[in-house]
Amino acid sequence: MPSITHWRKSSFSAGGDGNNCVELAKIGRTVHLRESDAPGVVLATTAARLTSFIKSVKAGAYDHFVG
Repeated sequence: MPSITHWRKSSFSAGGDGNNCVELAKIGRTVHLRESDAPGVVLATTAARLTSFIKSVKAGAYDHFVG
C-alpha cells in the first residue's frame, strides 16, 4: 500500500482529547479508514461500498447488535 500522507478527520471528532476519531484517506479508487488511537490498523474499501454501509447504518440495519 502506498504511503498515505493526508488523513481527513471526521467532522464529528472535534471534541474531546482528539484521540477518538475516525480518519479517512483516498488513494485512487480506494478509501482507507482508521481510528486515530490505533493508526496502524487501516481498513480499505471502495467509496461505493462505504456509502452503502453508511446508508445501512443510518437505516438501522445493524441496530440489533446494540444491547
